[in-house]
Order: sequence, then C-alpha cells, then structure tokens
Amino acid sequence: MLADAGYRACLVGGAIRDLLLGITPKDFDVSTDAEPEQVAAVFGRRARLIGRRFQIVHVRFGRELIEVSTFRADPNAGGRDDRRVDANGRVLADNVFGSMAEDAGRRDFGINGLYYDIADGCIHDYVGGMADARYRRLRLIGDPDVRYREDPVRMLRAVRLAASHSLAIDDAAQPPAALLELLADVPPARIFDEVLKLFMQPAAPAIYAGLRRSGLFGVLFPQTEQVLNGPGGGASEALIEKAIANTAARIEVGKSVTPAFILAAILWPAVRETAAAFERDNTPAMPALASAQAEVVAKQSARVALPKRFSMPMRDIWHLQPRFHRRRGKQPARLMAHERFRAAYDFLLLRAEVGEVEHELADWWTERQKDAASEGSQSDHEAKDASARKRRGGRRRGGRGRH
Repeated sequence: MLADAGYRACLVGGAIRDLLLGITPKDFDVSTDAEPEQVAAVFGRRARLIGRRFQIVHVRFGRELIEVSTFRADPNAGGRDDRRVDANGRVLADNVFGSMAEDAGRRDFGINGLYYDIADGCIHDYVGGMADARYRRLRLIGDPDVRYREDPVRMLRAVRLAASHSLAIDDAAQPPAALLELLADVPPARIFDEVLKLFMQPAAPAIYAGLRRSGLFGVLFPQTEQVLNGPGGGASEALIEKAIANTAARIEVGKSVTPAFILAAILWPAVRETAAAFERDNTPAMPALASAQAEVVAKQSARVALPKRFSMPMRDIWHLQPRFHRRRGKQPARLMAHERFRAAYDFLLLRAEVGEVEHELADWWTERQKDAASEGSQSDHEAKDASARKRRGGRRRGGRGRH
C-alpha cells in the first residue's frame, strides 16, 4: 500500500537477517521514506502512532502487527545535532528523517542494517551486513562507545543475538565493563521487556551464560549476583540454570510457560539469604520469608519492573515452599488444592536437584500426587457406578408404574 501511494517501502532488519542465516523470521518490519503521519494516513484505522524517542507506526493486519519506521538521517550532518541526549549520551529523542543509506548507518549492528526493496526485489547493503551474515559475526555500526551510550539496551541485544543466532561478537562490540551501569538509567519497564526476550526462548541457557560472562546479569539482578559470587553460590547458580533450561525445553516443544517461574528462580537466592538474615535477628521463619520477599521485590523493581501479573504468582511459589514440610493430616490436600501448587511443586523439584532440600521430601510429594490421582480415579468410578444404579432403578420403577 505504501508503494501504491508513491512511497518507497523496504523490509528491514531482523527478517532479512534471519532469512540470510537460514532461520524462519518471526515478524517483519518495514522502513519507508513516508513520514509517520503519512504512513498513518495510508493505513487509516489500522495504524497507530507510538513512541517519543523514535516515532513509529504500528499497522495491524488481522492478528499480525507490522512495525513501520521512517528512514532516519544522521543528526550530526552539517555539524548539527538535532537529537536530545542525556548526560551519559543516551538518546532521548531522535526524529530526524533522511535517506535509506543514512538510516542504515544509524542502525545497531551490521547484520541488522540490510534492506529488501519491495519494488525492485534487491537487498541494499550500505554497512557490510551481507559479509557479517556470511561470516556469522555481530559487528556494531560506527563507534561502539557512542552506539552503546546512545542506547545501553544494545548491550543486552548483542548477547541475545549472538547466542540465539550462533554469531560471534566482534571484539569491538563486546559490552564494555565501563558502560554496563548505564543500563541502570533505562526505564525498568523497558528492561523488563528485554528480560522476557532474553529468557523466554529456546536459546535462554546460552544467553544466560553470555550475560554472566559479560557482567550484564549482575547489572540486571544485583541482589542475586551478590549471592552467586558468595560462599555456596554454586548451588544457587545450578538452580537458576536448571530453571532456565527447563523453561527453554518447554518452549522448544510448544508447552506453556510463565515468566513468573523464571523470575522466581532468579530471585530466590536473594530471597533465601535475606530471609535467613531476618531469622538470625530472631524473626520467625514465615514472617522472615514474607519480609524477605517484600524487600527483594522492592529493590529489584527499581532495576527491572515486575508486573503484578507475574510478581504475585512468583511470590506464591516462594510462599508455598515451607508448606511442603507439613505432611500430616489434611495439610497435603489443602496444599495440592492451591492454584499455584503445580508451579511450587516444580520449584521444589529444582531445589531438591541442587541439594537445597532432601530428595525424600520431593519424592514424597510426587508419590502423594499419584495416590491422590488414583483416589480421584476410584472416586470417579464409584460415582459413575452409583449414578448408573440410580438410573437403572428409576427405569424399573417407571416401568412398573406404566404396566
């Protein structure tokens, strides 16, 4: 439709990159010489203008959402700088429009700077992206220090793309230790969105390893990082790695997953250590756990936003852990009736695997569920038999009344 309206329209970025690397693209972004208001005019009610820092247009086609951006110019051309930046060089606003070549020079990585022109059917490469795809390397466009200061989230993106696409990060593109803390200035809600991209995918184990190597994990989750680097941190790291691996395996085969479970695993070492500190100050175990949860979540939310739809089930997973030690009377049945029981039980299994609780406890709950399932099945059969007897009795009585 943009081409029909006289504008130039190109597929850009991830879709072209994935196709060149032999990966099926998940979504398609479009770049055009039409300005955002013009794009919105072309697509009418299907279009929505979003963004302040970079104004773009979301266009909906059925269930699909296409992101349409306008070619941006080099804001420094002619000795001027029309962008707004903060004291650290992070771009706050940048809506200077230009040509396709200028737009390519402003993208993050060479492999993301390729354009497929829908009109002429050609791939346009102004930044060496084709060579990067051929050699499977991740290379920043321009000065790495400037590009990471413009948008510190690019450091997370570098680790994610390298792990998920089997790319080697160019030496110059390695996230610099001196710039890692710039991520603390990025809005927590935006960091949360990036965390979902990091951990809710099949490549999450490799991404986690990359985050740990680069120091980025400690910037995202400083409380957990402190525990991992302290005495006994190996077991905590093993729990996190197993949780990430289990989630990645479920995603790989199309099973349902929730960020609440991953977040529960990542923050649990900090919660456990904080609760232990409260207990050393003579706070009873359950209040200590509740206080620890509140403290850890409050501190973490300043760095990575934790929406209630995920933080509440996450806290339920933690809160239910002590209840697995209560195995008398009706307490097991009550616990199994809890809506978060299955997630909490899976978390218990992880804790048993790394030696945080006895295997016997996890095995007992596994068998208890089998027994409950068997009892439920027997109860179902008895109920069906009783219902059948009642129906047969009713037919006999009805028959006698009719004769």
